[in-house]
Amino acid sequence: MDVRELDGSVAAAPQITVEEVAQARARGFRSIVNNRPDAEEPGQPSGAEIEAAAHAAGLSYAHVPLGREPISAAHIEAMHAALEAAERPALLYCRSGTRSTVLWALASAANGADPAALTDMAAEAGYDLSPYAELMASLASR
Repeated sequence: MDVRELDGSVAAAPQITVEEVAQARARGFRSIVNNRPDAEEPGQPSGAEIEAAAHAAGLSYAHVPLGREPISAAHIEAMHAALEAAERPALLYCRSGTRSTVLWALASAANGADPAALTDMAAEAGYDLSPYAELMASLASR
């Protein structure tokens, strides 16, 4: 499982399997946030399968799907709510980890986090937030 720490209490990963949910628990994660829509790709586990495995492992679970549509205020608000409710540390996942990282950064910026610090944390984890710099700055200034 390719887990990349973002801020010390949140990490991002590519698609996880049902079996990897128990591994996530063993690594100390307390919750899972799924940012992948169901049936995005043939053979991916459904959100319901991951949710059932999460609950069986004693993890909380949230689903904030983001597909190919543009990121909306509703996505950012839903991610913020999911992160607020998540027990830490939280594992976020999507197909590659990028959408999860972007949603984490946008929700964090909207909650007052420094966009430059978010960009640096994401870069250390291997994710490029430069296309979202202007949006993060706008969200942080509200």
